[in-house]
Amino acid sequence: MLETTIAGSLPKPSWLAEPERLLAPWKITGPELERAKLDATILAIKMQEDAGLDIVGDGEQARVHFVHGFLANLDGIDFDKRTVMGIRADRYKAEVPTVVGPVRRKGPVHSAEAQIARAHTRRKLKFTLPGPMTIVDTIANEHYGRREDLAFAFASVLNEEARELEALGVDVIQFDEPAFNVYMREVAEWGMAALEQARAGLSCTTAVHICYGYGIKANVDWKGTLGSQWRQYEETFPVIARSSIDQVSLECRNSRVPIELVRLLDGKDVLVGAIDVATSAVETPEEVAATIREALRFVAPEKLYPCTNCGMAPMRREVAYGKLAALAQGTALVRDELRR
Repeated sequence: MLETTIAGSLPKPSWLAEPERLLAPWKITGPELERAKLDATILAIKMQEDAGLDIVGDGEQARVHFVHGFLANLDGIDFDKRTVMGIRADRYKAEVPTVVGPVRRKGPVHSAEAQIARAHTRRKLKFTLPGPMTIVDTIANEHYGRREDLAFAFASVLNEEARELEALGVDVIQFDEPAFNVYMREVAEWGMAALEQARAGLSCTTAVHICYGYGIKANVDWKGTLGSQWRQYEETFPVIARSSIDQVSLECRNSRVPIELVRLLDGKDVLVGAIDVATSAVETPEEVAATIREALRFVAPEKLYPCTNCGMAPMRREVAYGKLAALAQGTALVRDELRR
């Protein structure tokens, strides 16, 4: 009951990559880099355990970016052909690689870190992959005609990867779809169908993470334009509720999301974001507990999973892990209340 987990990324050690940066360059090269990525993965697992989390993840330690880290081992993508394009409906500009041919996996993408993570924890293991719609929104397309055609091509390779991760002992596979909070009409038209294709045939728990983005300035500024109530979930949740996805991860802490919108996810597990990733202030356990209590007004305890709002890659490591400890401690407070 009330099993705690993370949304995805965690800060990397300073010996591996430049700290407090998205798309941070590696500090190591060659074979030593691959070993260092796995060492960082083990460290992230152990630090989550020390913080008291119930479901742990690799922290995306072996990836420069949650999307580009997956794309790096695919054919049909030219990382030397860079294009500057608007991301998330022109919320910000980014230099992205280009699709120049049919998208196919060269081989397993994340199996090494999944294997080593599985070998070093007895807790439930969660692994994140970018969702098809979000990949499409984070890459230039010079080969496929329509965005949806590209999304279904990525869905196929994601499904191959997800099946391999499941076979390696991953308990939860989460697809990250922040684009679901931007292109709501397209979610219903083809985004959800592409996501269903990505999770097809899996018997492990599947999740979709829909957030308002990392705690970077472009996202914080965008949130400031959304008014007193953020109701994007109101359009996407009914579509997800009809899907085969088991869990939905959403942003709640310090957000203007009306918590009653989770009613639209009836039947799904809800990963309620109780940790704000846009501030370096570490939540108190009581603040975490208050967020969980609010969600419990609308979600049964056995369906609720306290979580972080989003990935924590750009944060200071001591802040991030302090927040994870607060997440576990605040959840423990609510568990104790429910047992009385």
